[in-house]
Amino acid sequence: MEEDYLPLSGVQHIVFCDRQCALIHVEGIWRENVLTAHGRVLHSRVHQPGLENRPGVRIERSVHVGCDRLRLMGILDVVEFHAGTDGECIVPVEYKRGRAAGRYADKVQLCAQAMALEEMLDVAIDEGAIYYWGSRKRLAVPFETRLRERTVKAAKDFHRLVRERVTPRRKRTSKCDRCSLVNICLPEVTAGKKSA
Repeated sequence: MEEDYLPLSGVQHIVFCDRQCALIHVEGIWRENVLTAHGRVLHSRVHQPGLENRPGVRIERSVHVGCDRLRLMGILDVVEFHAGTDGECIVPVEYKRGRAAGRYADKVQLCAQAMALEEMLDVAIDEGAIYYWGSRKRLAVPFETRLRERTVKAAKDFHRLVRERVTPRRKRTSKCDRCSLVNICLPEVTAGKKSA
């Protein structure tokens, strides 16, 4: 049933920080900071639905997908269909702001996108790519067994978090500096064992 499906982007959130994921997907809290606002503006260009043909490749933007196995649905930034001698090679491409870092949470999100495409199109996808605007670099991401297993686990963890409706506590880490919810999350205050 469609109501059992969650946003595909949530797997990126839960791998990045389960508390952030709960704030967004359980409590319905979202705040922009300069990083998220910049990312939203950059994505507005990519999310213009359309089709582009270049020599040897068809590019589709803003592709809607759903995945029964992961019970996720979402909109992919770009899907490239490369013509080859062995048939068509499909490459999902996720756009991220910032410099090429190859963050694991980004790779899990891309892998979930590939798994959705595989299920919908009945194909195997070996590799995707993440394009980082800040460094203008494209990072190839092979969909190895370990990444696929971590993606399935992330989807299960995401569904459990939403089902249980409990926002976990987290200590402050360096990644809190990149989070737009840090002033709402208040990791310094909420991480302790005592109740507020």
